[in-house]
Amino acid sequence: SEAAYMARALRLARRGLYTTDPNPRVGCVLVKAGRIVGEGWHVRAGGPHAERVALEAAGAAAEGATAYVTLEPCNHQGRTGPCTRALVAAGVTRVVCAARDPNAHGAGGGIEALRAAGLTVDSGLLAADAEALNRGYLARLRRGQPWVRSKLAASVDGRTALANGASQWITGPAARRDVHRWRARSSALLTGVGTVLADDPRLTVRPEDPAIEVVPPWRVVLDSALRTPPEARVLGTDRRVLIFTRASAAVARRQALEESGARIEVVPGDLHCDPAAVLTRLAALEINEVWVEAGAGLNGALLAAGLIDELVLYLAPQLLGTTARGMFALPELGQLADSIRLRFTSVRAVGDDLRIVAEPSNLAASGSGP
Repeated sequence: SEAAYMARALRLARRGLYTTDPNPRVGCVLVKAGRIVGEGWHVRAGGPHAERVALEAAGAAAEGATAYVTLEPCNHQGRTGPCTRALVAAGVTRVVCAARDPNAHGAGGGIEALRAAGLTVDSGLLAADAEALNRGYLARLRRGQPWVRSKLAASVDGRTALANGASQWITGPAARRDVHRWRARSSALLTGVGTVLADDPRLTVRPEDPAIEVVPPWRVVLDSALRTPPEARVLGTDRRVLIFTRASAAVARRQALEESGARIEVVPGDLHCDPAAVLTRLAALEINEVWVEAGAGLNGALLAAGLIDELVLYLAPQLLGTTARGMFALPELGQLADSIRLRFTSVRAVGDDLRIVAEPSNLAASGSGP
């Protein structure tokens, strides 16, 4: 069935989950007379798009075929040329795409160009699945900000650390492996200077299988006074470290961090860096998905500003008590009606822990997410 062919294209697209950044993950299946004659997926930016890989595999059999593509074919001259032209030249007669591409080059472009060349085009098949696969890419183009996920590991009573700061390890090894899969698909891993000072995290991706290829995400620190030590482990050596600060930060501190490999950018802010300005800047750097691992202060600020699209919450089967630290620093509520409500989108066991994926449902977000 048509849905089965598109589902196959989506499975192919997912093979690029860790490698296509900043491009979208796209799969393509070519079908002729009820038989798949070619298929492919986009592996990495600069490499051939999914449609071209599938056409290459099909060869002459592409003539008269239907292409099932998870995202509207591009109609602009990038590094690899328009896919619309390649589909037309190969003699494909019909294209079914799952989601429209809001890219300015292709908006109103890919589908219209194919129709103008005489092809039949349908869109919207398994659109929700296609959107979920590229939430960050679509959010960045639609609203100028990436898709933001915040990861929290907490006890059942909602505590992330003891009063003395001890937090390793609340959750078990299966949950920690799961976190690395989320990190691997992200374009940037974001934290605050408080977490850097308290835990000295590396913020790297360590997949279970070292043979798995991953485009290393940016490591981003919000540090309004540049308190990050030049020897902090997050700085590493790969030069993909970005520290956001305010204009008032000391020049000498800035120079020391730059010598340690960090890129420093100044954003507005009173006491703290304005998180919305940070996210807008990250979008300009073609960051699609941001994975936040931070303390209650930054999480509270992001949540209150409507900047968290998705919470990934790992609940451990233990209780830490009233003096332990909470997940979000938020102002006191006068009534229950003022609470931040969540919509659970996924609940599953991960080892001995519970993973809940939820979306805040009643906050004025920075823009309509996909």
